Amino acid sequence: MPILVSGSIAVDHIMVFRDRFKNHIQPDKIHVLNVAFHVPEMRKTWGGCGANIAFHLKRLGEEPLLLAAVGSDFEDYAAYLDGHGVGRDHVLELADSFTASCFITTDLDDNQITAFHPGAMDRAHEAKVGSVDDAYEWGIVSPNGKEAMIRNARDLKALGKRTVVDPGQGIPILEPDELTEFVEGAALFIVNDYEWSLVQSKTGLGEAELASRCGAVIVTLGEKGALLIEGERRTEIPPVAAERVLDPTGAGDAFRAGLLLGCARGLDFEASARIGAVLGSMKVEHKGPQGLLADLATLQERHEASFGAPFE
Repeated sequence: MPILVSGSIAVDHIMVFRDRFKNHIQPDKIHVLNVAFHVPEMRKTWGGCGANIAFHLKRLGEEPLLLAAVGSDFEDYAAYLDGHGVGRDHVLELADSFTASCFITTDLDDNQITAFHPGAMDRAHEAKVGSVDDAYEWGIVSPNGKEAMIRNARDLKALGKRTVVDPGQGIPILEPDELTEFVEGAALFIVNDYEWSLVQSKTGLGEAELASRCGAVIVTLGEKGALLIEGERRTEIPPVAAERVLDPTGAGDAFRAGLLLGCARGLDFEASARIGAVLGSMKVEHKGPQGLLADLATLQERHEASFGAPFE
């Protein structure tokens, strides 16, 4: 059955400055800063949390219903998604906006200067959950424009869909009552360990209280695996070692795609999170958030190598 994937679609421009920012920024002149960095090396990659999750699900044989907003410059990205079979029936194209774009310049010390233009993402609420007529049981609300995240989570729950809420980098722009509403009634609330602390701090609610308001919480811990909290039960999801670490960008989105794959197949959260851990580790072995081109058979093989058996 299809899986509704609500989230951002973005284009990343990654540039390398073959020097160090500190050699060109004078601390006593910060108030009149005016510098230009020569960056002969640039890489353009397709990204965005919603698109990344949908991409991996499609590669694994699932049918994602991607709900997002893009701008008038979407033609090349659209052709790319078409080439990989990712449907665009519910992607809203806005003629007077640009697709969300991130511009990242990295120096030789791995310091970064980043500029993010949200563009059409800030109007993603115009792509409505109610416009999706396809039958589906599971839906995810991943990082997106604030209004879109709030509305989509609310609408999915109201429709009785099993809702995965993944606020991610959107947490700082959410008010405490909005975060509490996100948790309330979700089938699954997923954050990383820093975000989990931030949610507790902003809402004033402890771990037990938050966990009692949703079906389960998954806290991802990077190379340490993940923690599944179901009521008073805590289950450690073991990490899966990558064969090589090439690029961690998008590993969290790959984890979520693997998790959704398991959920859609009727597996419990623990088994589903293990699939996510495998897919996330596979992603870091490839450049770019959509650089992993794994199919279901390859995922099964890696799952068996990691946990002793393929998933059902």
